[in-house]
Amino acid sequence: MDFPTFLIQCLNAVQYGLLLFLVASGLTLIFGIMGVINLAHGSFYMIGAYMAFALAPLFGDQFILQLLAGIVLSALLGFVLEWIFFSYLYQRDHLQQVLMTYALILVFEEVRSMLFGNDVHGVTAPPWLSGGLSLGGVMTYPVYNLFASAACIVVAIGLYFVVNRTRLGMMIRAGASNRDMVRGLGINIRLLYRIVFAAGVALAALAGMIAAPAASVYPGMGGQILIICFVVVVIGGIGSISGALIASLLVGFVDTFGKVFFAQYSGISVYVLMALILIWRPEGLKSKGY
Repeated sequence: MDFPTFLIQCLNAVQYGLLLFLVASGLTLIFGIMGVINLAHGSFYMIGAYMAFALAPLFGDQFILQLLAGIVLSALLGFVLEWIFFSYLYQRDHLQQVLMTYALILVFEEVRSMLFGNDVHGVTAPPWLSGGLSLGGVMTYPVYNLFASAACIVVAIGLYFVVNRTRLGMMIRAGASNRDMVRGLGINIRLLYRIVFAAGVALAALAGMIAAPAASVYPGMGGQILIICFVVVVIGGIGSISGALIASLLVGFVDTFGKVFFAQYSGISVYVLMALILIWRPEGLKSKGY
């Protein structure tokens, strides 16, 4: 493998890992803080991708505005879903949570089928993000992929700042540690959970919107990423944002280079990684902290 090819694979691994982080960070927030096993989280990624497809004709070249509009719409969707459905699951056992969230997957898939059909759709990247960056010789790397990685890094930094450096983040961390004490201090834990859930939905939808121009928009895409995101959450440590970031990048590199060097075994490479890490650290890479 020559250096340009190696560099391209590294960039692909980073991009894939960062997109996984956006989805997995929302999942680990909801799972670790609210205690809800949300099987429908992958559907929010799918909703974001189809939202990008639906909003693209309205915004044209204003891709940043399109992403901001998608974030607002998905956050509102998360807020309403938590109020109508998920607020009743906190005191229920995990089986009821699984059944409820699986039912939501079926509902989202049926709504998607009625609105967009079952065809594969493409989303065109804006002209100012088209083209490629030369990496020597005839090899180029898409500019949009670099933008996607940069956008994910900006969101990751912002998420770290909010969780660790703001009053809202302090309340979130306190609510994860002892919700009864937080409620006793006069903090509206219900509203706090609603905000956390809306943020989790927005992160997953944003990942779908960013991924849409680089890949196809197709039925069932949420189910594929959900499984790998649960792997990321388990490897990183339930409830840990920093653990999810480290685990996402690890999974990105193992999956990408596994397909390059061990194509016939690449399907199990990520699960072998999970097994090895859990043998070493059963609680995940970051069992404490965010």
